[in-house]
Amino acid sequence: MRMYDLIYTKKSGAALAPEQIAFWINGVTDGTIPDEQSSALLMAICWRGMTTVETLALTLDMRDSGARMDLSSVPGLKADKHSTGGVGDKTTLILGPIVAACGVPCAMFSGRGLGHTGGTIDKFSAIPGLNVELSAEQFRESLRRTGFANSAQTGDICPADRKLYALRDVTATVESIPLITASIMSKKLAGGADALVLDVKCGSGAFMKTLDEGRALARSMVEVGKAHGMRIKALITRMEEPLGWAIGNTLEVMESVEILRGRHANGVLAQLSFRLAAEMLMLGRAAETLEAAMKRVEQAVKDGSALRVLHEFVALNGGDARAIDDFDRMPQAAASTEIRAEQEGYIHSMDGRNLGILAMELGAGRKSREESLDLGAGIRVHRNVGDPVKTGDLLFSVYARLGLAIPASAFRATVAIRPDSAASYPWLLAVVS
Repeated sequence: MRMYDLIYTKKSGAALAPEQIAFWINGVTDGTIPDEQSSALLMAICWRGMTTVETLALTLDMRDSGARMDLSSVPGLKADKHSTGGVGDKTTLILGPIVAACGVPCAMFSGRGLGHTGGTIDKFSAIPGLNVELSAEQFRESLRRTGFANSAQTGDICPADRKLYALRDVTATVESIPLITASIMSKKLAGGADALVLDVKCGSGAFMKTLDEGRALARSMVEVGKAHGMRIKALITRMEEPLGWAIGNTLEVMESVEILRGRHANGVLAQLSFRLAAEMLMLGRAAETLEAAMKRVEQAVKDGSALRVLHEFVALNGGDARAIDDFDRMPQAAASTEIRAEQEGYIHSMDGRNLGILAMELGAGRKSREESLDLGAGIRVHRNVGDPVKTGDLLFSVYARLGLAIPASAFRATVAIRPDSAASYPWLLAVVS
């Protein structure tokens, strides 16, 4: 078998046979296939697409390229959640403890941030001492003792995906639905969970810009999950403005804890987190209806049991649980600046993507995987789309190291203020199951 033939077949628009896909992924894993040939096939897939059969074969071969997490020693259906990424998306920090407090083991592997979107592992790293790289046994122990486990994936899980993603990142082939599906689902299937809720972001601040693109990606991942016997459901949600008031690692932990304390319950971040948690409870067979699941979620926040799970998770895994109650124990920025409105009107839009890029420039995110983070850096958003503003009203608080100066105009440029009142939009766009 030759890679040349695989490239030619896909370039011509034909489907690859399962044994051809296995040949490719085995060669990627053991290093026998040159990067230039893999890059050529990735581009052909990007243009020509893949059938569901091809995508499932690619997903399973990538999953089987490395180790798989065995969670069979943990009783019950294990639930997981995946988000396709967005600015200020910190739902894992909120829903993980809630789901665990409601009796469903919540087993989640997360990533680090790159570019304008943050990573859950970086957010958790703002809690001093917390081990964000758990061994397999530490992961299972956290799940058994607290009901919640979150960790960076170990290097032996899906090594083929890691190699291919690096190539996709430099060959403009990231935004391919079959490749996104295989990348996400291979890691989720290797992670050992029985049920998965997907949060597919859609809009100017997401990879999927339109609802049609969001639906296509959601359907692709749901089809692959179901074909493998996984209990799975996808929510398609808006990603235009930042999710919540915090962009940046310490700030996002603070906001998540505040929601677990019962604050901001009417905000989009809390509503989305609670709905995702409820969906996980239903897939985990802890509730039969959405109404019943939402009541259990709300009770876990109200009675403090979700916050207690977060305390237990942090303490068990080496973190300073006192930081959950005393935010000053987390990394803080050395300097802050206020950005105020220069005109009166209503906020019609907020450019979440560019705010994410500005947060990255402040040190809250990475331009390359090798860069270190300023965990205290970030942006606090004081106004939302639809809000009225007056001249001088506070729009953003900017946190950074001393001496770092980004013009205030760059932050104001992310907000469109017009004299006429602004329409509001729903955060939930569609459900795919």
